[in-house]
Amino acid sequence: MDNMRERFIAVTSQLLDEDPRLALVLAEISMDGFRPAQRRHPDRVINVGIREQLLVGAGGGLALTGMRPVMHTFASFLVERPFEQLKLDFGHQGTGGVLVSAAASYDWPAGGFTHMSPGDVALMDTLDGWTVHVPGHPDEAEALLRHACAAGDDKVYVRLSMQSNAAPRTVDGLRMRAVREGAAGVVVAVGPLLDEVLAATEGLDVTVLYAATVRPFDGETLREAVGRASADVVLVEPYLAGTSTAAAGQALVDVPHRVLGLGVGRAELRRYGTIEQHTAAHGLDARSLRERITAFLR
Repeated sequence: MDNMRERFIAVTSQLLDEDPRLALVLAEISMDGFRPAQRRHPDRVINVGIREQLLVGAGGGLALTGMRPVMHTFASFLVERPFEQLKLDFGHQGTGGVLVSAAASYDWPAGGFTHMSPGDVALMDTLDGWTVHVPGHPDEAEALLRHACAAGDDKVYVRLSMQSNAAPRTVDGLRMRAVREGAAGVVVAVGPLLDEVLAATEGLDVTVLYAATVRPFDGETLREAVGRASADVVLVEPYLAGTSTAAAGQALVDVPHRVLGLGVGRAELRRYGTIEQHTAAHGLDARSLRERITAFLR
């Protein structure tokens, strides 16, 4: 099976052939994969070099001309480093585009903390009007990328990861989907953490909701699930712990409830290790999740 980044290269290369409005801006990352597309469309596949503020600024300029820009690099260089450009060149200017990241929270541990971005979704939350997709499988990434590129002038962030669930789920870019029904609580699994959550909750009387789109937050589906179960809610997110607790609380503002936000911790882990070791160290593996979820529901 290919990974999400490989699928992004294949799908975007095809979309560049099909849609003359689409433009791609890169900052060296993934450039080798896009060289065939660049030869076919030298005016719409632009590599600005290791200049991430320029990456976003160039995308904003393309948007002002009526193009649909897709901007891509590692999440830490796409959201954190050029945050001012995102705020001004897209938010203040009222333009739209598609951000597509790689490396997620800790997908390249050997790259160190400079290449990790557990706080990207929380940072995007400070900006108005962004849709945020967190696919859990390459097939989902393809569906959400196609949706984002065809989404008129909306502002969309697609967060890709090397982590993946074993099988894809149907995603529509809008709603959470129930993958398990229960009465003792509701567990929301985001993107590539669904398999870990399903393993962790095996045999527990809980509803499991799957979210591949986290902004706008689907409060309606959460309310419906809470109405059929206990109002104890656990959010399991592959980025900073607690990122969506406020959104869940707002959705349940008139319902007595408890919310536990699980995700990547704030403390920097200074050992390189592997993806799996980082997942376990943050308590996001199935064994740790089961302990934390059952303790909360008790």
